Amino acid sequence: MSGITHYLCIGCPLGCRLEVEDDEAGEVVEVRGHSCKKGETFAEREHHDPRRMVTTTVAVRDAIWARLPVHTTDEVPKDKVREIVRYLRSVEVTAPVESGQWLIADVLGTGADVVASREFAAH
Repeated sequence: MSGITHYLCIGCPLGCRLEVEDDEAGEVVEVRGHSCKKGETFAEREHHDPRRMVTTTVAVRDAIWARLPVHTTDEVPKDKVREIVRYLRSVEVTAPVESGQWLIADVLGTGADVVASREFAAH
């Protein structure tokens, strides 16, 4: 069944309100409401394969602070974000840690790695 789905674009700071019209097969027929090409691209991808970057923290031993900021190296399927964050709650690293240091490869089979977002010296 064809229909219209609404999205809020996160492709740029404008935050356009998008309307995606699809056909009976679920294929995008038209995207309305975008102010730039990023909005159109975002809407089409969001309609079929929504993805997000993950930014959070993990526990760190032997450092001044208890939590180390981390992020994924690529977008992951949106429906995996909560599972990844829950998994990262159980991860603990030991200082020193370099900014960009690889911590976890292919987190939960998504193809994205988890890396440190900043440097943490040992205390």
